[in-house]
Amino acid sequence: METENTRTLKAAVCAAIDRRADELIRIADDIYRHPELGFKEFRTAGIVSDFFERLGLPHRDGLAITGVKARLQGATAGPSVAVLGELDSLAVGDHPFADPVTGAAHACGHNAQIAMMLGVAAGFVDAGAAAQLAGDVVFFAVPAEEYVEVEYRAELAKQGKIEFLGGKPELIRLGEFDDVQLAMMTHSSTGTVDGAIGMAESNNGCVVKLIRYTGKAAHAGGSPHRGVNALNAAMLALQAIHAQRETFRDQDTIRVHPIITKGGEIVNVVPADVRMETFVRGRTVEAIQDANVKVDRALKAGALAIGAQVSIQTIPGYLPLRNDATLGQVFLENARTVVGADNVKSVGHRTGSTDMGDVTHVIPSIHPYAGGAAGMGHGADYRIEDPVLAILNPAKAMAMTVLDLLAGGASQHVLAEAKPRFSKDEYLTLQRQINQTLVFDGASV
Repeated sequence: METENTRTLKAAVCAAIDRRADELIRIADDIYRHPELGFKEFRTAGIVSDFFERLGLPHRDGLAITGVKARLQGATAGPSVAVLGELDSLAVGDHPFADPVTGAAHACGHNAQIAMMLGVAAGFVDAGAAAQLAGDVVFFAVPAEEYVEVEYRAELAKQGKIEFLGGKPELIRLGEFDDVQLAMMTHSSTGTVDGAIGMAESNNGCVVKLIRYTGKAAHAGGSPHRGVNALNAAMLALQAIHAQRETFRDQDTIRVHPIITKGGEIVNVVPADVRMETFVRGRTVEAIQDANVKVDRALKAGALAIGAQVSIQTIPGYLPLRNDATLGQVFLENARTVVGADNVKSVGHRTGSTDMGDVTHVIPSIHPYAGGAAGMGHGADYRIEDPVLAILNPAKAMAMTVLDLLAGGASQHVLAEAKPRFSKDEYLTLQRQINQTLVFDGASV
């Protein structure tokens, strides 16, 4: 697969990435210190656009509100390979670099993702690699991977600004992956791939639920018997969900983790408006669907017990991630060159969710992990500790993989072996079928 020409080109591109090391690390640190939540990443998107501008790469911005997409055109026709990086942060208010107003914080390493994606772009441009490519490279900064501020995003959808609440699903809908045949991104990680690069077998997918219990307000001290306590209905529903956990099969890796986002109005009024959010995660679409039915049943049980009404809005989340095996082997072989064979690991199944899972169902894609981060993922102590491991190494591994695909001919083998589960239309149909609202009035039963 690797030829003398591609070996020489890989060395040139990796050397170009190394020459940009200080600049890439500064960019990652700048983004880290200025976190933005999903579909609000205007400053971060501006950094990406400015970098593409300096490289002389034609690009478009404002995609799914904040996405930025550049294209490096190869010398001859061939497939397009996308290298992705995620723009958004989490909301972790006690993180030392959290935004004091929004609580946004880079506690998942997306700042490193953007830097490594820009590193691949700079390496290709600086080394003049386009002259030897049979196909194009797409550099894509994508919004809103972290599924946070659900009510805010639902309002964006109501206003017609988006349809799907995750960045990559929305970009699929908009056709921004129609001109991409292969895709990859690398995610920073702690613990399982410290000092290394690894590939997970798969990741959980999820659906997202917005829940509202409606009761009847009354004086909590003087006449509570005249009210209908929506908070009690919600609390019973939480216990009913817990009672379902023994029915979840271990191999399905189901995760249900609700929160109450509104518990009532004031303390001396019987709560009449209580709101919750939850994810229902699982290893397969079928497992998610089964668990989702059980969660809905538990939510209705709370309403029935108290005589309240419950509205359950189920929203498309993310599909389970399925790495393309053939593309993954090309990447892992290059990763071994970068970090050594002993430092390339198989991670197994991961129970978190990512909208890269949606991309993997539509086009052959991979989502490996790289070490170099420290602290707890999604926690207040998360940070990029070793930028060589977290930024430069994965940038080189992805760049070398792209060169195998477009300069070494490996794309033909990967595409011949690929078996995407859904066409774009089938994917959109599935997601739209998930989106529904159920209203159950416990008082009328």
